Amino acid sequence: MSPPRPVSLPDGRIWLRLAEPEWEDPFDAWFAAVEGGHWNAPDSFPTLYLHANVGTARMQIERLLEGTPFTLDDIDDDAYVLVAARLPRDQRCADAVTSAGLEALGLPRSYPIDSRGRFIGRARCQPIGARVRDARLRGVWCISGAKRDGSGRELAWFPATRRSRARPVWRAPLPLGSWRYARGWTELGLTDQKEPGP
Repeated sequence: MSPPRPVSLPDGRIWLRLAEPEWEDPFDAWFAAVEGGHWNAPDSFPTLYLHANVGTARMQIERLLEGTPFTLDDIDDDAYVLVAARLPRDQRCADAVTSAGLEALGLPRSYPIDSRGRFIGRARCQPIGARVRDARLRGVWCISGAKRDGSGRELAWFPATRRSRARPVWRAPLPLGSWRYARGWTELGLTDQKEPGP
């Protein structure tokens, strides 16, 4: 099996996270350490799941609404909030975006779906996340599973220590009503952000 293909996260890049208003700390990576997530098993290691852009955050809400009679236009303006953060410097993660990166992780180029059009789930990705962490990489830069077409981008970030934390960018979260139809960074009052790379 090939080693993960590393990518560097741009220092100072801003990452987004969809949250519920009642969450005490939306940047607490230890909740996922207990509950598990797509790239980490329950009772394993801390992981913070982040969106690379506002479009992916919106896709996540649409995914949560699948199977219900509701659309993005139907939910209250304060149903979800958006938070933004910067990560510590010099973070290198595994590439799960390019064909070469996916192949190195043992995933198909069609990710997030398999050859039969089914979503690739946690059972397959959690051991990969553990392997990435064992390789001393700080997370997985990946195609979002929120949409079948693979258009979204996400980061599953593995903090190095308990003191490694995401630093909030805004003093208060943005309610859904203020970013529901935002198309890019400038509509969030931010400059365009660089993508991770070699």
